Amino acid sequence: MSELSRRHVLAATLVSAAAAPFLSRPVRAENAAYPLRKYPKRVVDLVNEALVIDMLHPIKTDIAPAPMTEKLAEEYRTSGVNAILQGVGIRDPEARDQVLSYYAQWGHYVQVNSHVFTGVDKVADILRAKRDGKVAVIWGMQNSDHFQKVEDVEFFFKLGQRVSQLTYNWQSRIGSGSTERVDGGISDYGASIIEAMNKVGMLIDVSHSGDKTTLDAIALSPKPIAITHSNCRALNNHPRLKTDEAIKALAAKGGVMGIAGVRNFVTAAEPTTLVNIIDHIDHVVKLVGIDHVGIGSDLDNHGYDDMPPELMKSMKGMLSASYAWRDKLDTDGFDHPRRIYDLTEALLHRGYSADNIKAILGGNFQRLLTATWGG
Repeated sequence: MSELSRRHVLAATLVSAAAAPFLSRPVRAENAAYPLRKYPKRVVDLVNEALVIDMLHPIKTDIAPAPMTEKLAEEYRTSGVNAILQGVGIRDPEARDQVLSYYAQWGHYVQVNSHVFTGVDKVADILRAKRDGKVAVIWGMQNSDHFQKVEDVEFFFKLGQRVSQLTYNWQSRIGSGSTERVDGGISDYGASIIEAMNKVGMLIDVSHSGDKTTLDAIALSPKPIAITHSNCRALNNHPRLKTDEAIKALAAKGGVMGIAGVRNFVTAAEPTTLVNIIDHIDHVVKLVGIDHVGIGSDLDNHGYDDMPPELMKSMKGMLSASYAWRDKLDTDGFDHPRRIYDLTEALLHRGYSADNIKAILGGNFQRLLTATWGG
């Protein structure tokens, strides 16, 4: 959901965050909006054993990087997350320059806070981050307008970008977004971008793409692709969510879908809780099997409801009315830095085995990223 233009009101430029220590005792989650609690040992052990990958988790949904404090570093270290995808959607004639500025700013932030974060080239870097108790930051982008010529795919791959969403919500040279009035599918230029991304080993993402554009991308790519952060339209009739047809096509090619925690993507009515997020995971599992579902929370450590009011207003105003915003944006029980433990606990209560939970928390995306980037 993140988009640079919604922050553009307050800043010209703006990779994602979480951290992964080895926790041998129940975690105490301290958050002003979330009560202090302990997690059962089985939950903590499962998170410690898993490679936890959140395929959309900005370091901070805000104007610019926040100064690193010990409290902030501790939130990342005890979040239970080992790797996060950071990326925004830039819709601008100068998208190429804007993306370069974005990567320069956030790359510097990751570098100067190397005691908390590390960059990612291959999956081995995520495994190393887990061993070192750091958060691996995967560089992505939620639009591909910065690929102004086909050669730009290789250029940005060499800079470190490892994931790119083909379109944001609107029409582009590549294809149509989820809230565009008419979905024309992938263009000829888009087909050449898909070919170039496959050639260099950059993961294709269609989270915000329209229905036809999504199906076209899956069909055109000889390699599996991702829906990094979306939910199931069969459970919630929202244009940003994916149809069963798309989920089946994705899985048939070996792709993985990350389930998001944004309230209006989870349900259309109240209450909206962690239980409803598990319902979306259940739906994907029943539809295509355990191997094709993961997590793409679309939230920073604390979610969207902590955003400054003027930034929240700007964000809502920049996106289509079909997003059906409600006063609250975060899902109850999934809006704090230790939410991965609550998710794990909820999956256990739903009857998922330890191996299946590890697959959902990151094993499935680990397999996809290894196939795309190499080990």
